[in-house]
Amino acid sequence: MRRLRLLTATAGPAVLTGALLLLGGAPAHAHTALKDADPAPGATVGAGTEVVRLTFDNLTSGIAPEIRMIGPDGKEIPVGEPVVTDAATACAAVSPLPEGVITLSYSVTAGDGDAQTSAYQFEAARGTKPAGTPPACADLSLPAPDMGGSERTYVGLGRTTATAALGGAVVVLVGGGLLAARAMRRRASPEGGIED
Repeated sequence: MRRLRLLTATAGPAVLTGALLLLGGAPAHAHTALKDADPAPGATVGAGTEVVRLTFDNLTSGIAPEIRMIGPDGKEIPVGEPVVTDAATACAAVSPLPEGVITLSYSVTAGDGDAQTSAYQFEAARGTKPAGTPPACADLSLPAPDMGGSERTYVGLGRTTATAALGGAVVVLVGGGLLAARAMRRRASPEGGIED
């Protein structure tokens, strides 16, 4: 019994240390952290700002981050396709920022293939001059944001939701019509002597 206690006392810490090494053994550089941004987290910029810049520790080669922005009214602010300027910086054109607190979320692919998503907020204020194009983005040709995509609503629904609802309604109507026609043929068959 004493041997078992001694074995447990010495093996327990070794097993715990081994488990921590296995679980925490991924290299620290595998994940990509946000280093700097324009607008920065918690910053105040002028309403009307039209370009954002995100700088990371290290972006996976050839994969631009996904950037989304939500305005103070809860609606999505159109963002153009991000352009990667070097191994660390991405720039994107955005619809002129409205006044209020804005949430910027981004998703990046780390060196180990994991997708990381995070978000931060900043404020766009009236009376403050809109931020100019950050120097790292100045010489780039940034794709314009899709102004019609996320702002359009149909009967109070977003475009994707409205399209899905319309498709569902069409399926229900067509299916219902076919079932009704089949039921009418079955009813007519015994009475009129018509066979399927």
